[in-house]
Amino acid sequence: MVYLTGAGPGNLDLLTIKALRVIKEADVIIYDKLINFEILDEAKSGCRFIYVGKSRGLHALPQEQINETIYQEALKHQSVVRLKGGDPLVFGRGSEEALYLKSRGVEFEFIPGITSAIAAPTYAGIPVTHRGVAVSFRVITAHESSDKLDSQIDWDSLRTDETLIFLMGVHRLEQIVTALMQIGKPSTTPLAIISRATFKDQNIVVSTLQESLNIDTDQIARPALIVVGEVVRFKKSLAWYRSTP
Repeated sequence: MVYLTGAGPGNLDLLTIKALRVIKEADVIIYDKLINFEILDEAKSGCRFIYVGKSRGLHALPQEQINETIYQEALKHQSVVRLKGGDPLVFGRGSEEALYLKSRGVEFEFIPGITSAIAAPTYAGIPVTHRGVAVSFRVITAHESSDKLDSQIDWDSLRTDETLIFLMGVHRLEQIVTALMQIGKPSTTPLAIISRATFKDQNIVVSTLQESLNIDTDQIARPALIVVGEVVRFKKSLAWYRSTP
């Protein structure tokens, strides 16, 4: 059995009980870069660890080899945990890995994790929805396979007042902000960049679309995400998490 498991946004307290159980029982854990590595301390003695992490421009293994690695380990072990940051089905390519296993007759199970798309704003005191302000939110990846940022994003559909959450997009902040203003988003629309969310060194930069063009993104720790919308204004009143760098 392969457990395609979400490790949550980073804080150990946000790992689900079921995820912790399968981690403790696993014969092998195949893990990503974005997990909290302290989770691996919960594994049993003799558990084998395989790192397949990815970062921009640097992959330990291409996705095709990751799929094959999971499959090969499933042939040798009774319990394989594929551990991913956040949730395995929110831009985690968990469905691709599951389809690969299914095509080869390997049983799998999804274990949801708390996605950073919700956890990061929450830990920043930013509600993704609020009555009378935002009745919906959208999660968008800015890390596409194409060289063109707008290859799959329907920018015109983002004109509404819903909260926009861009994952893996800090390195493309200028392109994102420019595209939003080009479709008519006011330059004064609030924007927040949340880095290292739920960790003790969490950091939040609050700005507007226009002012964010002056942010030096090289100084922002990863992982980080971008929140755009009027709900960002609630941070001043609702900030509750005291980070301790």
